[in-house]
Amino acid sequence: MALCLFQPADAKARASENFALCPDATLSPSLAKSMCATVVAPLEHGRSDSGTITLFVRKFPASRVSKGQIWLIAGGPGESGASFYPLVETFRASAPGYDLIIPDHRGTGYSTRLCQTEEAIGSNGGSALEGAEWDTCFAALHKDIERTRAFTISNAAFDIQKLMDRFSKRGRTYLYGVSYGTQLIIRTLAIAPPKRLTGVILDSLVPPENTTMWDLSRRSAVVDRVGRKSLAACEMNAECRAQFGTSVEDAMKEIVNDLKTAELIGTDPKYLFASLLDDPATRDRIPSIMAGLLRKDTAPLRQAQSSFAPYATALTNYPQGQPSIPLTSLISRSENNARPELSADQIAEEANSLLFASPLPGLLLQQGIPVYKRDASFGALPKRMPQTLVLQGDLDPKTPYEGAKAHIASLRRSGDISLTTLMGGPHFLLFTAPACFKD
Repeated sequence: MALCLFQPADAKARASENFALCPDATLSPSLAKSMCATVVAPLEHGRSDSGTITLFVRKFPASRVSKGQIWLIAGGPGESGASFYPLVETFRASAPGYDLIIPDHRGTGYSTRLCQTEEAIGSNGGSALEGAEWDTCFAALHKDIERTRAFTISNAAFDIQKLMDRFSKRGRTYLYGVSYGTQLIIRTLAIAPPKRLTGVILDSLVPPENTTMWDLSRRSAVVDRVGRKSLAACEMNAECRAQFGTSVEDAMKEIVNDLKTAELIGTDPKYLFASLLDDPATRDRIPSIMAGLLRKDTAPLRQAQSSFAPYATALTNYPQGQPSIPLTSLISRSENNARPELSADQIAEEANSLLFASPLPGLLLQQGIPVYKRDASFGALPKRMPQTLVLQGDLDPKTPYEGAKAHIASLRRSGDISLTTLMGGPHFLLFTAPACFKD
């Protein structure tokens, strides 16, 4: 256990390169007094003939005189800045006196999307794809492959540089990123460092880009290691172990290998139990969920799943809150898959011996989006890192603790980096461990 709806303004009204009161600022308490800007950027940085995109950015001003800015870089890839909106007050309490500035990555939110028609806020599925939009979206991506392949991590890094150099004028300037956001920040520091930057906060740091141990194709092995640690904790607790007539691992094997379990819960049990590792509260309920499923009782499972509902519901309050699946697929398959030759049979074989597994390796097989080639900055280290704090849970099922430590060891050649470990902490500590994040 770890301690410690509105209609967007029209494009012309939002195309202001200076911050002004957001059109939705009075329509949602979480967005009160927020300021918005939309900045034009090159589609392909370094190429004047490539066309342009727009980048949306929202600022939550400090309540009094500002000490400076903290830029919040969302994860994903594919998540917009809206993933932070329900957590703004947690961040304010953690860093009072700072303006919070939250951009939407290119391809997400109110920034230019990969599928401009199908992912438009006013389309049938809103910012998410729905029905026939999948086919027309993917057809458009193939029709203009050059444009599609411009939505890279490197171009997104230059986007951040452009925004920060424009809006970071006074006081201290910090960069905070979570998960994929940490990868984007490191790429930014390597190829497009902003002029003003006091320090960096990396929440749930990704492994090194050139890893062959913790890339996305091996996500099932990552979650299985974390899941087995949680089962071992139950095994060592007499009261917890007493729920089963055998070892805890053997009980889990019985559950995940019983075909009737999938029918009972409506999904692959290995995927289900892996998803419960994302939050300490749901992770701690895994033994009681297992005991319930052995009795064919799903009530403990439904109670655990309801604990994430408030955050998920909060995101639906923002029209740009849905992640971009096309962008997620493009970047994941282009940059974070060390085994592009992986087959469905190989994935199934690797999962056979696991108790916890992820659907992500299988999603990497989908061929709907034209990938791009990694550029020369892949795996590059920044020449200079400002003072950097890494916040990492040792039971993170998405960005593994061992991978983060390996990345830190490499980055220390470039600057002063400190690691704070949350024992028992999962992924995204701003969300899953707010009290410890504040400390």
